[in-house]
Amino acid sequence: MRRLKAKLAKLDRRGFGAYKELRGSYDFGSFTLSIDHVQSDPFAPPSRVKVIIPQEVAQFPRELFRSKPRRLALEDYLVRAFLGSCRRLVKGQRGSGKSGLLTTLTPSQAILPRTTAEVDDDKVIMRFLVGLPAYGRTIAADQAREMFFEEIPAIVQASLIYRNLDAAELREWVETAEDAEAIREQLEERGLVAFVADGAILPRESGVSQRPMRGAIPFRSPASLRVELELPGRGKIAGMGIPEGVTLIVGGGYHGKSTLLDALAEGIYNHIPGDGREFVVTRADAVKIRAEDGRFVEKVDISPFIRDLPMGISTKEFSTKDASGSTSQAANIIEALELGARVLLIDEDTSATNFLIRDERMKRLVAKEEEPITPLVEKVRPLYREHGVSTVMIMGGSGEFFEVADTVIKLREFLPYDVTEEAREIARSSLRSGLGLGLASSSAQARADPAAGSASGLEFGEIRPRAPLPSSIDPRTRRGGGGKVKIKVRDRRIQFGREELDLSAVEQLVEPAQFHTIGWALYYLARHYFDGKTTIKEALARLEELIDREGLLAILPYESCEFAWVRRFELAAALNRLRSLQVSLA
Repeated sequence: MRRLKAKLAKLDRRGFGAYKELRGSYDFGSFTLSIDHVQSDPFAPPSRVKVIIPQEVAQFPRELFRSKPRRLALEDYLVRAFLGSCRRLVKGQRGSGKSGLLTTLTPSQAILPRTTAEVDDDKVIMRFLVGLPAYGRTIAADQAREMFFEEIPAIVQASLIYRNLDAAELREWVETAEDAEAIREQLEERGLVAFVADGAILPRESGVSQRPMRGAIPFRSPASLRVELELPGRGKIAGMGIPEGVTLIVGGGYHGKSTLLDALAEGIYNHIPGDGREFVVTRADAVKIRAEDGRFVEKVDISPFIRDLPMGISTKEFSTKDASGSTSQAANIIEALELGARVLLIDEDTSATNFLIRDERMKRLVAKEEEPITPLVEKVRPLYREHGVSTVMIMGGSGEFFEVADTVIKLREFLPYDVTEEAREIARSSLRSGLGLGLASSSAQARADPAAGSASGLEFGEIRPRAPLPSSIDPRTRRGGGGKVKIKVRDRRIQFGREELDLSAVEQLVEPAQFHTIGWALYYLARHYFDGKTTIKEALARLEELIDREGLLAILPYESCEFAWVRRFELAAALNRLRSLQVSLA
């Protein structure tokens, strides 16, 4: 501590660049302060700093981090506590640019592995950002001393020492995460793709806030779909189990269909207490799919959905710089399946209509041999039968999927009703009157007898893996390996060297920190795992193993509070949208 005070005294009124002399570690008695990176000027990104508190000082009980879900929840809680203390205890602006800033990552409602905090048997680490004070570009040492010797110690005491925290709230935090993970672990063995607890609050506060809506109607499962699960903390919990197979979510406009699907899409993450969706839990291999006009596609075999296109364009190795709604949605599905997705979540509002269905009138006007698209309604059951992939779909404007659905859930005023039998009777009556799909009878047979579906020719097709060429994944600013590595995040876009990655349609990314991770993870994959022969799935599996073993920092170029975990599906989605990408078919 005295060493840092002495250095600051010598730096007062010198040029801002002299702050670089502060890099290093300093003993504050109850914790160590490490200044890992010093910003270049007051207007540059702030300095990266961390504190390390020994457990004999922090004294967090071992039971709070004895399992991975508990540890992640504890770390999440500490990030929020630290951020709250920064907002209460830091004076704020002290001079030019970012002078006086003291903050850390702002988390979403989800509990994610992040580089912000770490807890183990020996220590607690918190990484954060500091805007070193200056007037103009002249060091303001008095202001820096106030930040380092008054504010940071006060924040550490308030947020990172167990005795100073709300023990009951913290215990609820870790037990909620552990219970949510226990639900996820039971889904597959119970034949479910998702679970929505009775009493859950699904609507959000607004389009720009993920907090729960006040006064919203609590969720209540229909009796026919209600299941009970046993949790380690709360004991028995009841709610709606969505079974494997093909599930339709129907209902009138504004009755909660998209709200339910959005909750299922975010159910891949555990959520904090008070979110309302703490026990809305979806299998970890669920991917939300949509159409995405204009996206780049590189050698994806979309032939299960789209046959050869006009002008002899093959769909076995389909590439385009400007995909249509139907081709982009087909590619999105195939790419998810390539990575091992077992649950697809689809909303008709963000889908290409001609990709989903083709009614009898259109079939009469446009002959089958003239239409290259085999709609999803004809492929959704073979997809489940051959590959074990379930589909949960919002369908509010057409009953074409009734004949192929296993479960139909109707939303009325945000409450679900099981209308499966009613939908099947409507499908049967349409079939009797000759109005149904051309494939209706074979689909019904396939539901009762999988062999009948194969005999009818309703097969999904193969999923061909691809192997990226590492030279096509280059974040440097000049072609041929020249220039600096440039990876920057702006909203839901990543500047990756000369390319811009638009991830606005990758809806299951919930934090800016995930976008920061994606850019550097792609660079790591290109340097270490992609070789033109290793498939995307193989490389991402190896990356996940490394992160599980050594932590997220193992793939990153520097320590920072600004990184968060990303699933293989979102990481692959970013890779697949990189317009420089080149692959070989494995």
